[in-house]
Amino acid sequence: MRRVYTRIHDILGNVITVRAHDVFYGELAEVSTSGGKSLAQVIRLDRDLVSLQVFAGSRGISTGDELRFLGHPMRVAFSEDLLGRIFDGRGLPRDNGPYITEQLVDVGGPPVNPSKRIIPRNMIRTGVPMIDVFNSLVESQKLPIFSVPGEPYNELLARIAIQSEVDITILGGIGVKYDEYLFFRKTLEDRGALSHSIFFVHTASDPIVEGLMVPDIALTVAEQFALHGKRVLVLLTDMANFADALKEIAITMDQVPSNRGYPGDLYSQLARRYEKAVDFEEAGSITILAVSTMPGDDITHPIPDNTGYITEGQFYLRGGRIDPFGSLSRLKQFVNKDTRDDHRSLMDTMIQLYAAYRETEEKRTMGFRVTPWDQKLMKYGKLFEERLMDLSVHMPLEEALDEGWRILGECFTPEEIGIRTELIKAFWPRED
Repeated sequence: MRRVYTRIHDILGNVITVRAHDVFYGELAEVSTSGGKSLAQVIRLDRDLVSLQVFAGSRGISTGDELRFLGHPMRVAFSEDLLGRIFDGRGLPRDNGPYITEQLVDVGGPPVNPSKRIIPRNMIRTGVPMIDVFNSLVESQKLPIFSVPGEPYNELLARIAIQSEVDITILGGIGVKYDEYLFFRKTLEDRGALSHSIFFVHTASDPIVEGLMVPDIALTVAEQFALHGKRVLVLLTDMANFADALKEIAITMDQVPSNRGYPGDLYSQLARRYEKAVDFEEAGSITILAVSTMPGDDITHPIPDNTGYITEGQFYLRGGRIDPFGSLSRLKQFVNKDTRDDHRSLMDTMIQLYAAYRETEEKRTMGFRVTPWDQKLMKYGKLFEERLMDLSVHMPLEEALDEGWRILGECFTPEEIGIRTELIKAFWPRED
């Protein structure tokens, strides 16, 4: 029997404090007020002093209200009925559909034991050439998408949600604007992708603690589906809002700030979520792509800086395109060898030539003389950007590789590109 506490020690912002015993971190509590009942979650333990974040905010709560600990953490239902549904940051229906209450599982458990993981070995095809060809996404990988506000990162996530060859897509929105939420919903519905997707969304107007719960709920559901043999892709946007929510709560609780005011455990908080990526032996997998916007396009900011130590590379979205030089998938070598014989050679050659094109463009703008080779590079760079880098381009991997050969054939002779003769003979475009 859980004890009922009739004295709230302190109310500061949306955090309330009581003196209690036998309470654990993350435990839920119910606050009874004159206006009804509110849920709260334990976010700090200091001997018998327990701090809780109230989901709906502390407005209307007084120090004389009752508080009862429930003896369990946040729970979320797990069922095939989740597919095609939209929920809020607490896992409650946002789409006016029925509540799902069967098979409740605890939210926010520990990452999977490394002994239960297997070496990444399968590629997830996204239909985005700049990912599939140049920085392949690998099953069980965890990758951030670094960008700045105003870039089309949500459009990119929506495309990946629609096009990726996975069993289930779980989309988690943290602090998204309402029109962004409607964009995701309409896009997935119009393209028929909502039926194999689950959407947990926290808008900017919702209580801040719900934003903190979105990654945990999304990853808990993903883990259950993965244990049942499903290949699950988890898309999160925006982890900068998640980190800012951590910062706001830390300030409310008078914690000693670390770099730029963020809590000292920011790395651990991020790692706890990203490390949920896993490929189970004889079961399914969890792959994580998470947008993380960078204030002022500063890669040294605490959020991208800490994220980079946890993840296995990054996609860098700049100027409406995935930047081939700032992006890196450290696991691509596990799968590129099994796609097509020309994949690695073509990828390396095209990036080298694009780097040469960028140097040529810089020289041209500085007034240097343009050589015939420079003109070839300039033609190549523009075709590369139009046919492969543009985010509106959608084509399977093999078609994208063929397109890469066509671009090379329009700009260079086989002798100029330095690819092995056997690959030239097999893949160089033939004249009709």
